Amino acid sequence: MPNEIENIRNFAIIAHIDHGKSTIADRIIHSCGGLTEREMKAQVLDSMDIERERGITIKAQTVKLNYRAKDGKKYILNIIDTPGHVDFSYEVSRSLYACEGSILIVDSTQGVEAQTLANVYQALDTNHEIIPVLNKVDLPASDLEKTKKQIEDVIGIDTGNAIACSGKTGDGIEDILEQIISTLPPPKGESVSDLKCLLVDSWYDTYLGVVILVRVIDGKLSKNMKIKMMSTNQEYIVEKVGVFTPKPIDVNALSTGEIGFITTGIKVLSETKVGDTICDAAKPLKVALPGFKPSKPVVFCGLFPVDSSEYQKLKDGLAKLQLNDASFSFESESSSALGLGFRCGFLGLLHLEIVTERLEREFDVNLLTTTPGVVYKVYLNNGNIVDLQNPSSLPDQTLIKYIEEPWIKATIITPDQYLGSIIKMCQDKRGIQTNLSYSGNRAVVNYELPLNEVVFDFNDRLKSMTSGYASFDYEIIEHREGELVKLGILVNAEPVDALAMMIHKDFAQRTGREVCEKLKDLIPRHNFMIPVQAAIGGKIIARETIKGFKKDVLTKIHGGGATDRKRKLLEKQKKGKARSKQFGRVEIPQEAFIGVLKISKEK
Repeated sequence: MPNEIENIRNFAIIAHIDHGKSTIADRIIHSCGGLTEREMKAQVLDSMDIERERGITIKAQTVKLNYRAKDGKKYILNIIDTPGHVDFSYEVSRSLYACEGSILIVDSTQGVEAQTLANVYQALDTNHEIIPVLNKVDLPASDLEKTKKQIEDVIGIDTGNAIACSGKTGDGIEDILEQIISTLPPPKGESVSDLKCLLVDSWYDTYLGVVILVRVIDGKLSKNMKIKMMSTNQEYIVEKVGVFTPKPIDVNALSTGEIGFITTGIKVLSETKVGDTICDAAKPLKVALPGFKPSKPVVFCGLFPVDSSEYQKLKDGLAKLQLNDASFSFESESSSALGLGFRCGFLGLLHLEIVTERLEREFDVNLLTTTPGVVYKVYLNNGNIVDLQNPSSLPDQTLIKYIEEPWIKATIITPDQYLGSIIKMCQDKRGIQTNLSYSGNRAVVNYELPLNEVVFDFNDRLKSMTSGYASFDYEIIEHREGELVKLGILVNAEPVDALAMMIHKDFAQRTGREVCEKLKDLIPRHNFMIPVQAAIGGKIIARETIKGFKKDVLTKIHGGGATDRKRKLLEKQKKGKARSKQFGRVEIPQEAFIGVLKISKEK
């Protein structure tokens, strides 16, 4: 088997969502004989149930394949199939660091979309050689010339060597493999140097403990070798070395330029930091690799177990998921309404949805999720700056000088007939248009928008108003001062901290009214009247009343008008209601929290 570094090609497959990355990876695996006909299935690299059900890639997956080129030489191909969704861009950036080139797949029926742009720019920043591939040529709507022109106009990449292919039928796959061999550079590295490895990813396996995905930069990584993690200075013995073909196969060593996995018996999840440098414990390196920029969570929300006895189960589940997904963070918090739980940070709303679904499936925890929010910077009168993740911990209004909120730069690519409604939606969400250009009949529009307005339902509304044809990508640019207020919700005069939200002053009254109306329908009636109020500071801006049950205490008295006896009974009932209102607790059901979360999505 050839192990010369010139015969290795490491490449990532990048594209917008649904442009066919995983399907083309299937065809390449099949073409190189990685799996037999019987073992093949659609999207073989999407191993999680949730990925297969939703038809999306969440975790980047690696495969090592052997390929004999037309010139008779044998090559090793290391493929990384990456996610396409904006919420998993951290997975993409890590994968790109482990490779020298990328295959850019563009759907020839859809053309260039927003995430195509974002992923290409990431690859170019990492100095990748890029091979453009036009997929889905078997469909009648395929337009190769128009797609090539779009790639050149919008991205600025030469499409002279673009390959037309179909992931479904397998046409053009052989051309892609030959192009990979001729165009992409082999890895750079010194096989005689001391060991230097990049820790690309890690995940928890019930039987093996922590499995670490590595890219060998210099030297050789062998079984039974003593290695050192440079960020923690911990030393370990390598128990197992292997590669994915895509089945895991044990090998004795990984050579320079190769990608594979190792296990070292690590059981503590926090010891494997993604982007860390691994070296030989006997010959430690003086300078570590630059690693990855740590990802910054942009959406925060509280996760609470429905049953408080499942708190520990939730904590263990979060710790295991965090190892598998370094872009997500959590810390403990407690709420008077919901008990003990965690404040978690995510890269976006789909990321939040996937993590909560994985917790419920893989760790069997019933969850309650609070309103998602973003990180605000609160400037106090004494000169201090506070990072605010949870609206309920906002300092007193008299101490605050001003509040800044995060703004994003959004790129929306849409067929031009939908442009008017998109511009109106962006303006409603306080957006500032910065650019508008055309490529054929598609408009590329850039907006600066407050993240708070985007995080909840922007993508859903964009997709529904454009019949799914528009695509959207964003990056955070800065924090800017805004007229923000804390909208508090009071039930029976008690604040419900889990429903507090930061909101722009202009939208506060409307949202407060909607939340109160929704809670009125969702909180069950009690024996006493319950006021539901929305407040900004000490000022009530909206109110609804849940009527109490009224027992007919006069039913046993027959005939007659307003006698003293009747009045006494009614007075007694009134006192009882006042007392139960004073001491009675209003239990807010889980459906009420979920209902309030859905308000924005229904608007």
